[in-house]
Amino acid sequence: MSEEKPQSPKIENIVASGSIADSIDLEMISAKLENCDLNTKRFPGAVLRIQNPKIAVLVFSSGKVVITGARSPEALVRGQAILIQTMKEAGVICHDTPDVAVTNMVCSYDLGKYINLNKVVITLNLENIEYEPEQFPGLVYRISDPKIVALLFSSGKIILTGGKIMEDIERGVAFLEQMLDNI
Repeated sequence: MSEEKPQSPKIENIVASGSIADSIDLEMISAKLENCDLNTKRFPGAVLRIQNPKIAVLVFSSGKVVITGARSPEALVRGQAILIQTMKEAGVICHDTPDVAVTNMVCSYDLGKYINLNKVVITLNLENIEYEPEQFPGLVYRISDPKIVALLFSSGKIILTGGKIMEDIERGVAFLEQMLDNI
C-alpha cells in the first residue's frame, strides 16, 4: 500500500445557535414563507429550509434559532444573512447584531491506513474509550484537549465532532495521528 499524504479534515456539517430576535410569531412566518413548516404537535418550532446554501433553520418563538447543514464557515455566514433578510421581509424585528455562534462541527478524515482497533483499546487509557464491536463497528475516543469526540473505524476513516472552530478539529487530528503512530 502506498503511503499517501492524507487529506485535511472535511467539514460535513456545522451547527450554530443563538438569538436573532426578542420573539418570533411562528404562525405568521409559516403562513408568509413557503419554505417554512410549522407543526406544533410534532415540534415546538418552525423549520425553515434555505436552498443556497442548503441549510435548515429551526426557528423558535423565543427568537432563538438553530442553523444546521452548512458545510463551510462561509456557507454558514451566507445562510445566516439570508435567514435575517427572510425574517425581516416576513415582518420579524431582528436584532441589529444577531448573537449566533457555532456550537458543533462534524468533520470526516481519512487516515489513509488501516487501524487495528483492538490494539488501540489494549494500548490506550480505557477511561477515554468506548468500544463494543458487537454494537457498533467504530471506536469512540474522547479527547480532552481540544474537547473532541472521534469515531475511529478500522478502515482508517475518522469522524470528529465537538469542535467549534476548524483549529480544534485539526488539533484533534494531529493528536490522533501522533497517538496512532505510537501504537
